[in-house]
Formats: sequence, structure tokens, C-alpha cells
Amino acid sequence: MSAGIELTTLTAIEAAEQIAGGDMSAETYISACLDRIAAIDDKVHAFVHFDPNEALAQARALDERRRNGLPIGPLHGVAVAIKDIFDTADYKTECGSPLLKGRQPMRDCTAVARLRAAGAVIIGKTVTTEFAYFHAGPTRNPHDLERTPGGSSSGSAAAVAAGMVPLAIGSQTNGSVIRPAAFCGVYGIKPTHGTISRHRALILSQALDHVGVFARTLADAALILEVLTGYDENDTDTRPVAAPAFLETLIEEAPLPPQFAFVRTPVWEKADAQSRAAFENLVKLLGDSAAVVDLPDAYAAAWDDQRAIMAADMAHNLGEVVERGGDASSKTLRDFLAEGRQVSAVRYLAARAAARRYAAGITEIFKQYDAILTPASTGVAPKGTATGSPVFCSLWSLTGLPALSLPLLTGEGDMPLGVQLVGPAGDDARLLRTANWLINKLG
Repeated sequence: MSAGIELTTLTAIEAAEQIAGGDMSAETYISACLDRIAAIDDKVHAFVHFDPNEALAQARALDERRRNGLPIGPLHGVAVAIKDIFDTADYKTECGSPLLKGRQPMRDCTAVARLRAAGAVIIGKTVTTEFAYFHAGPTRNPHDLERTPGGSSSGSAAAVAAGMVPLAIGSQTNGSVIRPAAFCGVYGIKPTHGTISRHRALILSQALDHVGVFARTLADAALILEVLTGYDENDTDTRPVAAPAFLETLIEEAPLPPQFAFVRTPVWEKADAQSRAAFENLVKLLGDSAAVVDLPDAYAAAWDDQRAIMAADMAHNLGEVVERGGDASSKTLRDFLAEGRQVSAVRYLAARAAARRYAAGITEIFKQYDAILTPASTGVAPKGTATGSPVFCSLWSLTGLPALSLPLLTGEGDMPLGVQLVGPAGDDARLLRTANWLINKLG
């Protein structure tokens, strides 16, 4: 294994520690990441905007900062990839659409600004599906190039899985973080709604949009969450409260072994037979730590409610630009926006009210259980260009609860099969601790 490849196997925490301690320079580390991207991205196609000179310039500036004895941040010199729906002052932001071709923001979005302040190197922009909806870009799954990486955060998940970067950010309105993380075999986290600012990011639905993260270790995911979490007056869904100590809580020993509610949800039959068997076996393995919990029949309507909110909000937020573009957008997107325009105000408000009831009902589960255990997807990544079904993510996006995908199982073709954990709203750090317990239990 070449030295460059060895460096790209470092976790984000390891890379940051070595750079901060002077064992290697940020330039050396970023050069290794760039070599890795150059070697394989012509097959994976994770990046859409990428400039090695810009990335190296950032790294050299960070090395100069350290040499001058100036304070450095927790991600000093670490490469982070950014989904191409987040504004960046040094890279175009085109949202996967020909309608925004050449769009160059003047300022970074809040999430990227916080990453830079923490010392991260913004190494490039990753492929997103068209306007973060279903029409796929060119990205392929690093485990099998014939398969999808999922969507809409396709490039971010694939870049982390392929060892190009240790960290990436994405977004989820339906299943766009959890599903690609599951398909690509990496850790993906969609925190509680409003945890990370969406200011200067593409907005599909203020009610449903979440900023999420991808990493190859749970500790790395905790590190980037610590950097990104916090109040932003420009995003009214963020809250002026202290950010959780994600890393510190992650490694704490739980006072009692956690208890898991295995919630199959009303869409259980949409999972393929192999996935259903794998989860039934997982629950048996956990023994007294897990129990089957069924949701009330009323929850069967949640998927239609999620769709009504998403369609109406997207029609409002994207309708004008897509209409101006004529046939330049995909028929899939145009049809969904047409559906959204047909959602009445009464139907929309009823769906929003139902979402609050669903969340309140699920909160009752957490009075007895530490986390909900459920599939992250209907199965392994399918072959072809379709990005897969988000049905095992929809309820958790609708209710705004924190969710994460753990690469703990395998399915057909030895492909990754994600285990999804869902926790109480605002208790994201404890959910990470619970996930860490599960990883160690199964390890």
C-alpha cells in the first residue's frame, strides 16, 4: 500500500491529531486525499466541482497558521466534502440542475463557514440528485459500480465510502442521508430537526429539511456534529441552547444496558425477504435488550402526510425556477411539483398537525426504550440508476427525530445493509452512545 493510500485510511480524529502534533502537514494529508480522488473518481464520480489547487492552497494556509502559533480548530487540516446544495464562496453551487449551471455564490453557507472556522479543508463539491430529489446524477456505489449509492446525497456518501475523504455533509428531506449511508456502508446521521443551520443551503421544505453528516467511524461523526451544531439567527428552527458534548457522551458507559424497540413500521413488507430475516435475527441476538413494538394503525397515513408536505413545499420553493426552465428539468421533478400545486391548504395544515401527533406518540416509546431499531432501507443498494426507496426514513424525517445508519449487516452480494436507530428529539448525543453500545455488542 502506498503512503498516500495509508494516509487516506486515517480517521478524521487521527488525521487532525497528527497534523496538530506536527507529525504531518495539512498539505501532505490533503495531497494524499487528492491522489486518492484522482485515482478512482473517474469510476465513482462522487465529485462535481473539484480543484486540487484550491484545496492545496487551503492546506498551506492552515500549515502557515500552525507555524505562526495561532489557534487551530478541531478539524485542522481535515478534508471535508460538501453536497452541491450548500453555498460555497470558492466553488460553484448548482444543486444538480442545468437550470443553475454556473451559479457562483458570494458567501459560504453557515455549515461550511463553521467547518472552515474549525480548520477543515473544503476539498470539493459532491454530486447531488437534481434539486436533491430523485433524478440521479452519475455517482456509482464504490462497493459495486453497477449499483446506486442512493440519493440525494449520492456523492457525499460515496466519497466517504471510497476513502476519498473521512467526512462529508449532506441533507435529508425524506431519506437522503440515511439511505445512501446504508447503501455505501458508512455512518450517516440525520440529527434532530433544527440541530444544524440550513442558512444558504437549498431549501426544499423548511418543515422537513435536515443537514446530516457522513463518516467512516461513529467518533468522527460525533466530531463533525460538534463543529456544525449550534444556533443561527438566520435559521429560525435552530435553538439558542448549548450544543451537546457528542464525543464525550459517545464514549461514556451507559448506566444500564440500553433497551431497543424493534419497530417494523407499517411499511415492513416493503423490505426484501433477506433484509427482514436479517433484522429478525438481529433482534433475537439482542435477546432481552430488544422487544417488538408495533405502531398504532393511524401511523399508516404518515407516508401520505410526509409526501403532501414535501410536494407542497417543493412546489412553493422550486416552482418558479423550474417553470422558467421549461423541459430542462426532469419529468420526475416537474410531475412532483405539479402534484404539490394540487395540495390544498387544508390538506397541508392537516398533514403538519398529524406530524406533531406522530412525534408525540413516538415519544411514549422512549419512556421505556432508549432507541428505536428499524431498517435503514428496503434492502441493499439496487443495480441501475434509480436511487432506491426512502420508505424506512420517511416517518423519522416527518417527525424530526434524530436517526442514524450503522453499517452493521450485509445482504445480497455481500453488500452493506444499514441498521437504523432513532432516538428522542434533542437527545442526539445519547443516541450516539446507544449506537456505540450496539456496535460493541455486535463486534
